[in-house]
Amino acid sequence: MARQGLFLIYTGEGKGKTTASLGVTLRAIGRGMNVKYLQFIKSPERTYGEALALRKLGVEMEQLGIGFTWTKTPEEHRAALKQAWAKAKEALQNPETDLLVLDELNNALAISKFPIDDVLPLAEVVEAIRNRPSHMHLVVTGRSAADELIELADLVSTIDATKHYYESGIPAVKGLEF
Repeated sequence: MARQGLFLIYTGEGKGKTTASLGVTLRAIGRGMNVKYLQFIKSPERTYGEALALRKLGVEMEQLGIGFTWTKTPEEHRAALKQAWAKAKEALQNPETDLLVLDELNNALAISKFPIDDVLPLAEVVEAIRNRPSHMHLVVTGRSAADELIELADLVSTIDATKHYYESGIPAVKGLEF
């Protein structure tokens, strides 16, 4: 019996969306699955603990972004999003991939500071997800998941922000946030 690939979304305002996707990734690796992990916002110019760990485990991971939207010009972000979406589309068609994680895709799709519809069209994202290989599991993370993606998903977990140490003035902690 052929395995049916599932589509999981981790969204919400709380901390833990990427962490949840890493947990799924770890389980898939343990079961011998072929995993690919793409990040839409994080830049390869910075070092993140998840990138270090996944590379040690032999997982193909790419950081395709250039950082937060306020760190570069809209033109630079648009170019990065266009390239990221091209890589993601290719990954969504690869029949050798058992689990594909599109980390921060929701964040990218929710950008409103500059136009993105021509470089990361939601309708094209929906179509690519629908047409991925039938066995491929897909995880999408990030705040503000689009209704169209939520409708397609098999699982949607919303992570709420009840309390965070940022509110007490504690900055990002190495090993916890990055």
